[in-house]
Amino acid sequence: TKRIAIANKESIICGWNLINDRLKKYKTKFIPIDSEHFSIFELIKNDNIKNIKRIYITASGGPFLNIKKSKLSKFIPKNAIKHPTWKMGKKISIDSSTLINKIYELIEAKKIFNLDYNKFKIIVEPTSYVHGIVEFNNGICKILTHPTSMKIPIYNSLLFNQKISKISENFEFNKMNNLNFQKIESNKFPVFKILKKLSNTDSLYETVLVTANDALVDLFLKKKIKFYDIYKILNQILNLKEYKKYKILKPKNLHQITKLSENVRLKTLTLSVQSRV
Repeated sequence: TKRIAIANKESIICGWNLINDRLKKYKTKFIPIDSEHFSIFELIKNDNIKNIKRIYITASGGPFLNIKKSKLSKFIPKNAIKHPTWKMGKKISIDSSTLINKIYELIEAKKIFNLDYNKFKIIVEPTSYVHGIVEFNNGICKILTHPTSMKIPIYNSLLFNQKISKISENFEFNKMNNLNFQKIESNKFPVFKILKKLSNTDSLYETVLVTANDALVDLFLKKKIKFYDIYKILNQILNLKEYKKYKILKPKNLHQITKLSENVRLKTLTLSVQSRV
């Protein structure tokens, strides 16, 4: 019954219904600490979920935001892992460069806050200083900002309402003067087409998405596939008849998720080899 704070996206995306069942069973307080979800959590915690008109999930746009699409096919891993605003590991940096990280965050938000996908919109905010925006039916729009440091969501979730010390991060006014909200270019970042394939219910299809992408990013980091092959092969996997059936199947246990994941990983590697022949 201890308070649970989760930063990991994949566990929530693939097994939220299993996690949520236990949260309810043991009456456990849950706090998301991925920066976007913690911000949304903070913005809506005193409001009725029915009063929400729209939630905006912000994306930095990654290292390729201002680079022409025609040049991206030639980019190699060392270009893709240079995130402009966050210091992160290689895997999540690649996910940020393709923007599939935002697809993950949208799925995660949909599950955590129990809202349909049409309540969310992803927008680009290049400074990464705005982490969450919530628009309410009464005309009020709340925005949460903080420096690009995970110290803040972690600090506030660990201590929650029992804050006993001050955090060293300071508010940067100059960042607020340089906000430049933009729409996502779906032609440049084609992973956004995946949104149309997703179901509004918890399903094993999310495990297919996460596993295939995980395998493809690993292949890209090893220079065995090209940058746009990540989306190309991922789309192939998601369109396979043998996996589409999982859209209507809810995860029953962890074993079911891991077994499917092993199958998808093998299929992804097989298709990747075929694409190089």
